[in-house]
Amino acid sequence: MSKAQPFRIEVPQEKLDAIMARVKDYEWFPAPANEQGFAYGMSTSVMKDIQRYWIAGYDWRKAEEKLNHFANYKAKVDDIDIHYVHVVGEAGGQRPLLITHGWPGSVFEFWECIGPLAFPSKYGGRKEDAFDVIIPSLPGYGFSGKPKSPIGPRATAALWDKLMREVLKYDTYLAQGGDWGAMVTSWLGMNHGASEGKGGCKAIHLNMIGFRPSPATPQNDEEAAWLTRMREAMQSEGAYFMEQTTKPQTLAMALMDSPVGTAAWIIEKFHGWSDLSDGGLLDTYTKDQLITNVMIYLVNDAIATSVWFYNGFMQEGANVLPEDTRCETPTAFASFPGESVYTPAPRSWIERAYNLTRWTDMSRGGHFAAMEEPEPFVEEIRSWANEGE
Repeated sequence: MSKAQPFRIEVPQEKLDAIMARVKDYEWFPAPANEQGFAYGMSTSVMKDIQRYWIAGYDWRKAEEKLNHFANYKAKVDDIDIHYVHVVGEAGGQRPLLITHGWPGSVFEFWECIGPLAFPSKYGGRKEDAFDVIIPSLPGYGFSGKPKSPIGPRATAALWDKLMREVLKYDTYLAQGGDWGAMVTSWLGMNHGASEGKGGCKAIHLNMIGFRPSPATPQNDEEAAWLTRMREAMQSEGAYFMEQTTKPQTLAMALMDSPVGTAAWIIEKFHGWSDLSDGGLLDTYTKDQLITNVMIYLVNDAIATSVWFYNGFMQEGANVLPEDTRCETPTAFASFPGESVYTPAPRSWIERAYNLTRWTDMSRGGHFAAMEEPEPFVEEIRSWANEGE
């Protein structure tokens, strides 16, 4: 275990030049004659538009300045260098909130939420609603170090608990997550909960459900209908999951060689998993947001080890809990209506896997909730935390 060391994001110019040379030299191939939008996966016309902006309008140095606006650190935890953002706001060290991202996201997903969470009085809120905000990059992602072999969310939760308690010296803390962050956060609640006066995770908040109860079989018609819908959704959208789980290195070899290919692999998920009910992909996100998130993978050569995480998940035994057990740490869930693939199970199913104490039906937003709808996301986190005090 090492002490926290301040970290500044400064990507060598040679690295940026190498990435941009491949972006400019990408050899396009014919799209299907009847291609409409994202019918065949990543839209050719949208990706060409993003490539043009990437070359002529995007400025990584401006993005880098934005990423350095909040305090970045690194600490070695169990021989892995963990990068994290740590903002001690108006809470003054008394109300730590650990937020975990997933794939294909990054710490950047939460950038518009950090200020309001840490300094609410500057954003129309109350000072007493403030948190200390801690947002780590998953192992093998972003600016964190790369594990020697695949690890998954259960092992990551153990790293996070050590980061919070041994490095940052928070005895107890709150935790929030979606996507892989939901699985990591679930394991924090399961294995590192602050029960019976012990230090650790006091309560968790999820915007995707991670655990499945055991037995993972439907107990009523509502659960059976949900499982059918989930199977159908995974049949149409889950090919990425199977490839990254079973053959991550094959995929990594292709993606590591192509910045445009990496961008297409990632951005297609932002299209497919976001709430686009009021417009298209570029009405919900700016090109700068999308490219910056992709660049965080590229400048760190992290796309390969990011997809390892899926295989690590399976090596850990996936997400079905042992029979007659559940996560007893108080659990809140926010259901975002634009979550089209990982739709929430019925409450009866979730309550067999979690001590569910709060359920909120949000009005807008999808899989990347904090990035899509930062203000409602912040309000939900504030309400949840205040309800538990």
